[in-house]
Amino acid sequence: MSRAVPIGKPASQGKTLIMTRTFLPILLFVATFCFALGLVLPIAIFERLFFLTERPSLLEIIASLWGGSDYFLAIVIALFSVAFPAAKLIILHMASADGAQRHLVHRAGALSKWSMMDVLVVALAVFAAKTTGLASAAAQPGIWFYGMAALVSAGIAVFLKREDRLRQEDRPEQSSAGARD
Repeated sequence: MSRAVPIGKPASQGKTLIMTRTFLPILLFVATFCFALGLVLPIAIFERLFFLTERPSLLEIIASLWGGSDYFLAIVIALFSVAFPAAKLIILHMASADGAQRHLVHRAGALSKWSMMDVLVVALAVFAAKTTGLASAAAQPGIWFYGMAALVSAGIAVFLKREDRLRQEDRPEQSSAGARD
């Protein structure tokens, strides 16, 4: 048995509305929660000489760079790892709460291009540590949570862009229908 779709509205809009009201808030919470965990949990474990072990979090790495007078590198990592992803999440929250703010998602596209940069950097650091033989390294939960936050927020952005496109396509039909009456 098929569901009745209101006249003049495609079935995809009904599915989009269900997604917006049910799953979008859950996905936004998951992305935000994973991002917070990705910042504070250890992102990698580095072992040297069998007894020296480090398990830094992303925020600890930034603080360590700042404390070691590597200000430029600390600022770059803080911008790309913390500020840009946080701004993207804020934009996604705003866009999902208020349909009129959906245009912000299109403008935030530049931020999303850098969301997975940290995952790549940690992967390269782990690879470098393993191949040099001087230390062993392994990924820790922080990097997995950070990567999950980046992927979920990218999915949310794609969904919101699609929903905005459907709304834009629906508007000309309404205005032309009103002109005919």
